[in-house]
Amino acid sequence: MKTRGHQGTGSGGGNRTRKPRRPARDPARNAAYDVVRAVDERDAYANLLLPRLLRERGIKGRDAALATELAYGTLRGLGTYDAIIEMCSDRAPDPDVRDALRIGAHQLLRMRVPPHAAVGTTVDLVRLRIGAGAAKFVNAVLRKIGSRTLDEWLPIVAPDPADDPVGHLAIAYGHPRWIVSAFRDALGAPGEMPDLLEADNARPLVTLVARPGRSSVEELEAAGALPGRYSPYAAYLREGDPGGIDAVAETRAAVQDEASQLVALALTRVPVEGDGEELWLDMCAGPGGKAGLLDAIATHGDLAGLAEEARVRAGTSAGKPAASSGGASVGEPDVARGSVPGAVTGGEPSGARDAAAGGAPGGTPGAVSGAVTGEEPSGARDVAAGGAPGAARGRSGGVAFPGGARLLAADVQQHRARLVRETTKDASVITADGTEPAWRPGVFDRVMLDAPCTGLGALRRRPEARWRRDPAGIAELGKLQRRLLATALDAVRPGGVVAYVTCSPHLAETRVVVGDLLAQRDDVEQLDARDYLPEVEGLGDGPHVQFWPHRHGTDAMFLALLRKKPAQPA
Repeated sequence: MKTRGHQGTGSGGGNRTRKPRRPARDPARNAAYDVVRAVDERDAYANLLLPRLLRERGIKGRDAALATELAYGTLRGLGTYDAIIEMCSDRAPDPDVRDALRIGAHQLLRMRVPPHAAVGTTVDLVRLRIGAGAAKFVNAVLRKIGSRTLDEWLPIVAPDPADDPVGHLAIAYGHPRWIVSAFRDALGAPGEMPDLLEADNARPLVTLVARPGRSSVEELEAAGALPGRYSPYAAYLREGDPGGIDAVAETRAAVQDEASQLVALALTRVPVEGDGEELWLDMCAGPGGKAGLLDAIATHGDLAGLAEEARVRAGTSAGKPAASSGGASVGEPDVARGSVPGAVTGGEPSGARDAAAGGAPGGTPGAVSGAVTGEEPSGARDVAAGGAPGAARGRSGGVAFPGGARLLAADVQQHRARLVRETTKDASVITADGTEPAWRPGVFDRVMLDAPCTGLGALRRRPEARWRRDPAGIAELGKLQRRLLATALDAVRPGGVVAYVTCSPHLAETRVVVGDLLAQRDDVEQLDARDYLPEVEGLGDGPHVQFWPHRHGTDAMFLALLRKKPAQPA
């Protein structure tokens, strides 16, 4: 085999007739190595590539778990491992060798793999995939790395925390310095930073959502999940493929972080002022997680919240209510559902579909169509067993939505709009740019703006993302976020509410954006979002809400609720 530069040509002598031991193939480590190399070479997405490789190669059970920990853990800890590798190497390794060293370092420093096994299996992998010379180099470097524990290495490779606390945390917990600084500013509690960064490095449980009226937490429990901590529709899957659960495969349930569920639920709990047809808009809906839950609540209602309110009225108390398993229920309206007509595009619309449940006979184009085409919305809601929406107050400042709304979901990218269409049942879905709206202003009762952002709040789910992000891009993102929020506020009617959401805690994407828009407009007021999530503690000083992985076990999701002030009587 042709060797590479500094890696050498082998032993340089000795018994040339004796064949070296053939390295054993190791499917888990080979898969992890391929993922780390693909991320390094071509900016692949680990969370998309690894499941595909496991399926294609038939890697299951313990081998699949090992491959997952090796790939994701290595990618999370690159900053730490690279600093230690540099200290233990007399030359810069080639990229393919460096990636193998990173995997070996992860096993030595953060896994319970015996040192001889961590070194031996990595050397075997390098001998098989790269060559004998590289294997000798890797063997020498890993033996140096294994001579100390991680706790012993950190004082050597990381800055002194007394002199440079941000730099120390960046090396110790494998985060770029600028991200540590941004988290520190947003958290406002420096003493919690180690806990936050440690939680950011932990592998999260898979969180499922049982979409009300279509699935239930009980159904997910029967498939092996555990009830969620906060959301009445959440369940945690400890192991296994969520796609193997019938409700998920049929899009009656889905994978969705609990904070993502809660910000959508909070929007539905805000009482809207004035008369409305309950028209909802999800402006940046792809790939469809929040749209899927909003779609179910719009159609069937917040069934868990309605059940809790009924218990309160009856003078009883209970724990967290479970979602209905589907079908009609008490308080669920009978609404004919239509699709977006061709007026959006001048012909048959992209994404228009008849979403009537079971093909409701006589279903007419509903209120969403009027919002898009400029026609007057048609068809007032029939709210059964509960009267006017918002009549029954079951929470501090919030109400359980009884159902009967219509959701329009839009995304600027056609393939993302297609994903939304596949995961929703009754929503009308279009491809549209939120900064150049295809809908009339001032007609929606509720608008969800899940704005494009850096995604710093979901680093635990996308381990390589922390090394790809660049702080230089935040300024351009901020401009887009402000334009979208302005459009969202224009889209909502007086008395209606906008949820501004980011999966990032960065102040420049959250509080600064909201503050700038509030300073420019006198027709908007900010609500205290904590009032609509009373089941969750530790959300900050308000009026916005900030989730944190170390406090809530969720992604670091931000929520601000903004109401357009009702028109003043003449």
